[in-house]
Amino acid sequence: MINNINLSFEEMWDKIMACDHKYDGLFYTAVKTTKIYCRPSCRSRKPKKINVTFYKDIQAVEAAGFRPCKRCQPEVEHSPHIEIVKSIVAFLVTHYKQQLLLKDIAENVGLSPYYLERLFKQETAETPRTYLEKIRVDKATYLLKSTKLTNIEICYEVGFQSPSNFYKVFRNLTNCTPSEYRKGFQHEVDRL
Repeated sequence: MINNINLSFEEMWDKIMACDHKYDGLFYTAVKTTKIYCRPSCRSRKPKKINVTFYKDIQAVEAAGFRPCKRCQPEVEHSPHIEIVKSIVAFLVTHYKQQLLLKDIAENVGLSPYYLERLFKQETAETPRTYLEKIRVDKATYLLKSTKLTNIEICYEVGFQSPSNFYKVFRNLTNCTPSEYRKGFQHEVDRL
């Protein structure tokens, strides 16, 4: 099953509940009761958590006897550059804690930094840097919900180099501070 990216079952579950397209191609959601598999961004009705298994690639999920969803068509490649973009995204997801420069990412996938950035932006409408920031904020929100780490500890744990940048990026992407996010999440849990 999953072994090439650093996501827990709970994080992958969060991604499919949010229909997060950033993780398309990195893993697939297989539903045991329907024998269908989907992309993380699929908008179909969500299955029960106990009926879900995650796979890292199409070959593994199909070998396990699942068939592709007709709605999200996970077996169809949407771009000739999709494999390169998947490689870049997988590298970002796996190395998000590290201080990454564009040249590091480019060396990993065998492209020039200029071409990599242009291709990535063309395919995702984002730069590798903004994509990496979203991955880091995703990780931070998960840690804010599931740990008692301080905001500063989370800042460094998810790869930000300075608290001021962490707070700025977090606010831009979530419209609140990390403390407000944690407090808001805690109020939701208390109401349940």
